[in-house]
Amino acid sequence: MNDKIQEIISESLAVKTSILQDQRLISLVGDIVRLIVDRFREGKHLYFCGNGGSAADAQHLAAEFSGRFYINRDALPSEALHCNTSYLTAVANDFSYDLIYARLIKGIGKPRDILVGMSTSGNSANIIKAFETAREKGITTIGMTGEGGGKLKELSDLLIDIPSKNTPRIQEGHMLLGHIICQLVEDKYFTA
Repeated sequence: MNDKIQEIISESLAVKTSILQDQRLISLVGDIVRLIVDRFREGKHLYFCGNGGSAADAQHLAAEFSGRFYINRDALPSEALHCNTSYLTAVANDFSYDLIYARLIKGIGKPRDILVGMSTSGNSANIIKAFETAREKGITTIGMTGEGGGKLKELSDLLIDIPSKNTPRIQEGHMLLGHIICQLVEDKYFTA
């Protein structure tokens, strides 16, 4: 058992080392920080969506912005789109699960808002449809996927594609970079 535990930790460290050495990805995170800060200063909103574990991660990151990360400060306009279960189950039942995020973005999204879609495969139909709707509305899309980006690659204005095909390692990479983005946005927005 100890060997297996060490093997899993080593796999996680290897993915994080790949991220650390990927200057394109490091620069991209800096670009995303600047984009989010600029849009918050314009009064725009940041939305997150995902499925399963990625929905939990989306909710976690949205809460870091709307609550706090390191410093006591005002809330930032950020939310995860799946938190209203009455809406979610009604739309999934009455229309299609594939439309749960697209309908909401169509209803509440405004031009120059930001939509972050978290999908380890990059092929989640409901996130793809949300990104298509976001494009129609002039909303900036940030995909968070695994290696290659899947179908979200073409629909993402910015793409954080974690260099792995292993779902847990991808999600760990999303949270690592997501936390870095939260920390740097908070610092830049409130102290700069």
